[in-house]
Amino acid sequence: MLLGSVFPNEEVNTTKGKLKLHDYFGDGWGVFFTHPADYTPVCTTELGTAESLAAEFSKRNCKMIALSCNSVSDHEGWIKDIKSYMGVESFSYPIIEDSKRVLAVKFGMLDPVEKDAAGLPLTARVVFIIGPDKKLKLSIYYPATTGRNFDEILRVIDSLQLTAYKKVATPANWKQGGRCMVLPSVQGEECQKLFPETETKEMPSGKKYMRFTPQPQ
Repeated sequence: MLLGSVFPNEEVNTTKGKLKLHDYFGDGWGVFFTHPADYTPVCTTELGTAESLAAEFSKRNCKMIALSCNSVSDHEGWIKDIKSYMGVESFSYPIIEDSKRVLAVKFGMLDPVEKDAAGLPLTARVVFIIGPDKKLKLSIYYPATTGRNFDEILRVIDSLQLTAYKKVATPANWKQGGRCMVLPSVQGEECQKLFPETETKEMPSGKKYMRFTPQPQ
């Protein structure tokens, strides 16, 4: 699945009932993340961490949905373990049923190296971030043996949302509130109007492309 492509509007069976992905995401942002299997240790920490950060995702107008290659009934039992592990009473987002790996194959989410007990490829730990236009804005693939960094997922959502509406880019290791970089396409009077506090770092080449500005509001 390529960046900028329309995310598939699949009808899926979940722990919250049947739904269509575009309807579920609505007019906001979406995070779709996948898991190799229920009742697995790394996945349990990931889904639990995601639930603990539900308020942070909501604050960003971003809905979460997970997929694991088991049935809804398996998911429901697993959610009890996740809630116990995290010490929480609720579990706010749906988990998609994909026991036959139909979506895992369709979305290209299989790990060619890691195998399950039957010798079948495990589902990779994929993160898809979908914009309000239902297009894929970012994808991150982790192997089945490596858990995700949810602080990084929140960071890239902040960057994607900022740069979607402001003419800036975010530099390496940027965090919310940090200095941004003025896009090369913004020049002259437009730059002075939009970013009056722009600072340009002198480079040996003499080119004026390292332009920094406070994060626009």
